[in-house]
Amino acid sequence: MNKIALFAGMALLLFSCGREPKTCTEDNGLPPAAPGTFDAALAEKLGADEYGMKPYVMAFLKAGPNRNLDSTESANLQAAHMANINRMAEEGKLAIAGPFMDDGAIRGIYIFNVASVEEAEALTKTDPAIKAGSLVMELHPWYGSAALSEIPERHKLAAKKSF
Repeated sequence: MNKIALFAGMALLLFSCGREPKTCTEDNGLPPAAPGTFDAALAEKLGADEYGMKPYVMAFLKAGPNRNLDSTESANLQAAHMANINRMAEEGKLAIAGPFMDDGAIRGIYIFNVASVEEAEALTKTDPAIKAGSLVMELHPWYGSAALSEIPERHKLAAKKSF
């Protein structure tokens, strides 16, 4: 899972200009794309706007009130949580997931590949760790690279093991 968190961080840095959509332009300090590299079919497939971006919903997974589980309960809950993450990724609803590598109150992130906070909220309610009160989620609309939705498939090619 630490590799996913590292990859998620790199993807956030590489794929998002980090500004409001209307201010993301080629004068943002990044070199312009090489001539002829724009792929209209890919942009359409990914739902990209003219900047190659689209809306997502970012979730901060925070420590919930029910964290005093024994080791067996905790392991079973983590396995169910991971199965849910894998299911959402397979369905194309989850672009990125990963834990933070410190022991802070914010335990990890999801970036949902959905158009609304309401749809993301419905997905969070399917998470066994949310149902158990081990985690709570804070949801925010977010604007990032449309290419993020390609990460789950690319990740499969880079992973020797699965969770």
